[in-house]
Amino acid sequence: MKEVITSVGIDIGTTTTQLILSRLYIENTSSMFQVPKINIVDRKVIYRSNIYFTPLSSRTEINAVELKHIILGEYATAGVRPEEIDTGAVIITGETSRKKNAETVAKAFAEIAGNFVVATAGPDLESIIAGKGAGADNISSDKHSTVVNFDIGGGTTNISVFNNGELVDTGCLDIGGRLIKINSEGCIDYIAPKIVTLAKNKNIKISEGMPATEDLIADIVYEMVEILKMSAGLINKSNYFGDIVTNHSISDKHDIEYVTFSGGVADLIYEPEIIDMFKYGDIGVLLARSIAKSEILRNYKLVKPTETIRATVIGAGTHTVNISGSTIFYNRYFFPLKNIPIIKLNLNEEKIEYISKNIKQKLKWYRFDDEQHQVAIALKGSSYSSFADIEALSKAVIDGTDEIRENGGIVIVLTEKDIAKVLGQTLYCNLECSYDVLSIDNISVDNGDYIDIGNPVADGNVVPVIVKTLIFKT
Repeated sequence: MKEVITSVGIDIGTTTTQLILSRLYIENTSSMFQVPKINIVDRKVIYRSNIYFTPLSSRTEINAVELKHIILGEYATAGVRPEEIDTGAVIITGETSRKKNAETVAKAFAEIAGNFVVATAGPDLESIIAGKGAGADNISSDKHSTVVNFDIGGGTTNISVFNNGELVDTGCLDIGGRLIKINSEGCIDYIAPKIVTLAKNKNIKISEGMPATEDLIADIVYEMVEILKMSAGLINKSNYFGDIVTNHSISDKHDIEYVTFSGGVADLIYEPEIIDMFKYGDIGVLLARSIAKSEILRNYKLVKPTETIRATVIGAGTHTVNISGSTIFYNRYFFPLKNIPIIKLNLNEEKIEYISKNIKQKLKWYRFDDEQHQVAIALKGSSYSSFADIEALSKAVIDGTDEIRENGGIVIVLTEKDIAKVLGQTLYCNLECSYDVLSIDNISVDNGDYIDIGNPVADGNVVPVIVKTLIFKT
């Protein structure tokens, strides 16, 4: 018998805020003689909100009152009461995630309805969400190739690279359509600090208060596109490239064949019919036009993704309930655990010599305000069968998770193969029984997922695991 749940996704971005409602159909797909396995068997988007400019009280604060009015108004238009929402995600992205009240706003909105995934998305996490929301991972899998997705919003360009469906790299640049704003009188009203620096480096005379003309803006937009080309490895990086990097760029060693674009600027790349270059009070149209004429589209095959401007909001939280394997380990009772983000190592990344380095690198996705948040490490574990293998794996995981332990966190490891109990015991012993360890198996997750781990059942031999993934298909 199918169960139906209602899910909401809310994306509060640099330029726009939007909401999406979905019906998720879940069902036990196991026979009566097997351990229950409940999966999402169907999903339907039932409502897409209007797209609003994100309300700000100032350049440093989100207008939480107006934002709440927008969201509740959309609930009313959709005919859904907040208490009818079963699950969802509130994601604050782009420059808006840097506003000083962003975290407070995210948590407040999560309390509107349900047990939400709440994330003030850092650049890497946003890259993952946007890339999958655009369907770049599926394009990569279908074409057995490497695909780069540029999610170009108002304040940032989030970059994700997929090879044969697997996420292999992320990066972020301070390139976006609203880094220069044009007022109703046709004058430049705002230039982001990094763009001011870029203009100075290239000796471009542009400043706030000047009349905005296509010729004036074209020079700085050209340089912004040059930086996108540098990030994609099409031209050598200049000495000012690092000034525009938000956190880090992608490697220039990927054998990229296809390119996709998502975000607010994407629609203008794929359907460039707008005549008014400053229609939206910013440089988004000119940026899109310049990208459409650039070497990026001549060197890579352009594919239109399944979602463009709504790529992130399609990340409405869903619940996929699983039961762990029966070979789990935990050293004490610290359940339930809620909203634990996942970092997953692919097969190449979980080779023993790379594990520690790759865990430390991916932990940065969930480091905010110099504080390392609790995460769970996901592995296939298929290469580790002997005790010597498990011992080596344990030491690599311990080395990679030192920041988690230093912040009082639990060493949480998820494996697809049935090695959780021996791995957990080995981890606990190698940590001299001084740190908490949870190791569970038969769980399949991906980067960008979150999990809830419930109270142990069946005499403590298994735990219910709710995978809060993101809806990337409609």
